[in-house]
Amino acid sequence: MRPISLSQIPEITLKYRPKVRASERLTLRDSKDVYALLRKKWDSNLIELQEQFKIVLLNSSAQLIGIADLSSGGTTGTIADPKIIFATALKAGAFAIILAHNHPSGNLVASDEDIRSTKKIKDGAQLLDLFVYDHIIVTKEGYLSLADEGMM
Repeated sequence: MRPISLSQIPEITLKYRPKVRASERLTLRDSKDVYALLRKKWDSNLIELQEQFKIVLLNSSAQLIGIADLSSGGTTGTIADPKIIFATALKAGAFAIILAHNHPSGNLVASDEDIRSTKKIKDGAQLLDLFVYDHIIVTKEGYLSLADEGMM
């Protein structure tokens, strides 16, 4: 084996620097609060054009840590990669997450794939002691909460 230089060893670091003090964080009480927050964050020029996937990150008091934009797709789909979802949640030190994506068509019906991917992510999150509180489907005119509808 040849000698290894320290410059050849990749360093992996984990950092999180919140911009808001804990006492000033927004508390999300229900799906209406989450939808209102997401509509403020969503690019109104894309909501009816391109499907996007985001996660809302929460601490153990249901206070907002942040929103992460995870993927952008086409007019009828985008990728919800569990590895990226979990890496983001763990890096932020999240206690819980809320999944969110838009339906550019304006359709407020969860597809079979929406339900399948939610279950897959929720099952994986349990292994990490991470809670998935909801999956919100966002449109310009309203939303569907899978938790409110008993679909989680």
